[in-house]
Amino acid sequence: MDKAVIEMMARHFKYFQQYVRASISKTARNLKQAADDPLWTSVVDNPPNLVRTGRKHGYGLIILALMPITAFALGTWQVQRLDWKSKLMAKFEDRLVRDPLPLPPQIDPAAIKDFDYRRIYATGQFRHDQEMLIGPRIHDGKDGYLVVTPLERGNDDGSTVLVNRGWISKKFKRQEDRPDGVPHGKVFVQGLLREPWKKNMFTPNNNPQTQEFFFPDVAEMAKLTGSQPVWVEETMAESDLIKAWDREARGIPIGRPAEVNLRNNHAQYIFTWYALAAATSVMLWMVVRKPPADVARRVRQNREWQ
Repeated sequence: MDKAVIEMMARHFKYFQQYVRASISKTARNLKQAADDPLWTSVVDNPPNLVRTGRKHGYGLIILALMPITAFALGTWQVQRLDWKSKLMAKFEDRLVRDPLPLPPQIDPAAIKDFDYRRIYATGQFRHDQEMLIGPRIHDGKDGYLVVTPLERGNDDGSTVLVNRGWISKKFKRQEDRPDGVPHGKVFVQGLLREPWKKNMFTPNNNPQTQEFFFPDVAEMAKLTGSQPVWVEETMAESDLIKAWDREARGIPIGRPAEVNLRNNHAQYIFTWYALAAATSVMLWMVVRKPPADVARRVRQNREWQ
């Protein structure tokens, strides 16, 4: 290449460099710098503070604090219920071991609670024409009914009481299908004197017109049959499985055992509520003691920022 051409190209490149530098300097002079503002403060002179955004816990902490208190209160209430239920069952067990009493001719309904679970005996004739079936009732996984028959006693005043004779299978609903379960003549009944039952909100009402009974409403049944509002649950003479099978096969009502069958699950409830109180207390302590997050709940904010 010619030396003159090379020199010319070098001069043009030098001129280009000078032009670029001049343009950059002119642009820089036209831009306003932050330091040119007399009100501007450096971050060195006014350092930022670390602040936390939002509330620390809010309403969730209040709810979490109420949980162990409520669970502990319910556990304490169950302790009281366990004490009450244990004393009640002990009282009924004491009555069961006593000798059976003859059922008096006339009974004051208000006094029955003082003889609840007391063994009694009576004689008379069953009024099978006024028999009532309560059901459905499950016994050993099989569907059936409780047989309630008025017992007309042979005393002078002819008083009548209601006797829950026990359970029969559904296939023996008609009396014609269970002749062995419909005794005639004078009978001897031994059972437990019980307080009238209380209906819960989930049980439908009885319908006497269609002979549909879902729970033993003693007052209603007594009025329907002209009996005293007295409820006797017949018991089996002995706890014999073979005898129970024979009764079931022949349609003879299976009486209840002479024992207290009240549910007592309060000890389980006590453990459940106190365990829940302990667990929620630990959760509350962990939430309160938990250190705040470094990034999620902190921002940099200057003292002068609004």
